[in-house]
Amino acid sequence: MKTQSQDTHPEIENMLISLIQNSSTAKRISRVRSLSESTIKLSRRAIMRANPDLDKKELNFKIISYHYGEKLAVRLRDFMENRSL
Repeated sequence: MKTQSQDTHPEIENMLISLIQNSSTAKRISRVRSLSESTIKLSRRAIMRANPDLDKKELNFKIISYHYGEKLAVRLRDFMENRSL
């Protein structure tokens, strides 16, 4: 098998792949969920740091825009504004 990581020794990479392959489905899902959670938190923090002047509501729209697209963020903003009328 061709190595996937330039900075990991092939033996270690094979061992890590084997550990993943031998994990239960629940364990794999748990790891993916944890990684996704961490990624979202780090992204949110970076967006907050880059936009310190925005309030929480505007930050949430900015996060949605970055992750899911401007079109969806605009639709959600419109929905939220019309809902409160």
